[in-house]
Amino acid sequence: MKHKIIIALILILALGSVVFVSMCDASPAIQEPARKTGFREVPYPSNNYDTVKVNEVKGVILHHTAESTLQRSLDALTSEERGVSAHIVIDTDGTRYLLVDPERVAWHAGFSLLHGREKCNDWTLGIEFQGNTLEQPLTQDQIDSAIEWLLPLIAKYDIPVANIVTHEMIRTAYKKAHPESRAYDKPDITPIEYKRFMAQLHDALGY
Repeated sequence: MKHKIIIALILILALGSVVFVSMCDASPAIQEPARKTGFREVPYPSNNYDTVKVNEVKGVILHHTAESTLQRSLDALTSEERGVSAHIVIDTDGTRYLLVDPERVAWHAGFSLLHGREKCNDWTLGIEFQGNTLEQPLTQDQIDSAIEWLLPLIAKYDIPVANIVTHEMIRTAYKKAHPESRAYDKPDITPIEYKRFMAQLHDALGY
């Protein structure tokens, strides 16, 4: 009888050791930080848009302003003399400055080609991130804010994710199709920052 009790105690102790070791070895689940929402929006109208055409909203072009300050960026994108614009500017803290209504054609793409289709102004949205990604990466607030703004638009207009690209991509494609063109190079959102942005957008879309 004593032998059976001793054996039982040994088994209980051994089982307890296995459970304890397993608990110690278990790696805690790594949780990604929650995406921020509720960023402030500031109306900052630009008159630089087509007053006749209706934007088809079938793509998104990502830009960086390459200006040293937010005010310089806003001045450039609302100056009627310069004649360029975008739909929104996103500051480093995630604040969104609303320049042109999404259903209006803003002038942000210029000479452009995406998936065989030119004149990307007519059917894309333009997002300008304050700053220069050749010098500094996008802030996490900028990425979170852009995704917050984009998600309902992607759903409303059924925008293919493949049509969300950078200005440099559509300018390079245009120049390849038109080697005789005098269109200048357009360094913009870097490939690393584009990949980073798209990874988080895919995650937000549940891909």
